[in-house]
Amino acid sequence: MKSAKLIDIFKQGHIVIPLFLLQHYKDLKLEISEFIFLMYLYSLGNKFLFDPSKFASDLNIELKDVMNYIGVLSDKNFISVDVMKNEKGLMEEVVLLDNFYNKLSLMTMDQVNQVSKSENSNIFEIIEKEFGRTLSPIEYEIIKAWLDNDMSEELIKEAIKEATFNGVSNLRYIDKILYEWGKAGIKTAQDVENNRKKRAKIKEENTSDVNIDDIVDWDWFDDE
Repeated sequence: MKSAKLIDIFKQGHIVIPLFLLQHYKDLKLEISEFIFLMYLYSLGNKFLFDPSKFASDLNIELKDVMNYIGVLSDKNFISVDVMKNEKGLMEEVVLLDNFYNKLSLMTMDQVNQVSKSENSNIFEIIEKEFGRTLSPIEYEIIKAWLDNDMSEELIKEAIKEATFNGVSNLRYIDKILYEWGKAGIKTAQDVENNRKKRAKIKEENTSDVNIDDIVDWDWFDDE
């Protein structure tokens, strides 16, 4: 399929390509013309009548090209052509895109995992930057345990800020903060901010002889 032919296809509005697929179509290991044909089928839905003549007419290509693309996409397990009963009880050939949707789902999950890994690596870099040194193997294991227990990135960052504000560059200190926040039901950056405001309000309102600073500014790390 030549470039001019592809331009005509796009102009006719037969094909809408999702941005995600456009960005990652090379991961499908298809030639550009095969990908365009797949997107045309994608625009028709998950199940539709196998009508090569219509496909050729819509895309303004030869019937033999349509059959070639159908064969390639079937061999590469993107589509399947099955015989099914229609509403009138008659048998007809239909194109199914279930295999393509399965591949698309796997691609999406892989992308999410890659983003997650990238974000997690940023946590290690942020802590090393704050500490001004390389983390020890034990410290890596502690951070990994946070992530494995679904500790959110934003909450870890808030705990780092809290430790930095208190002038402490110690992972056990941060771990203690996260532990206490967990007991208090603090799960997001907004929860942390609300807790800080609450503590500040207590300081302002308390007029007794009790040293409120000892209560609300408790040293998380040194408490035994």
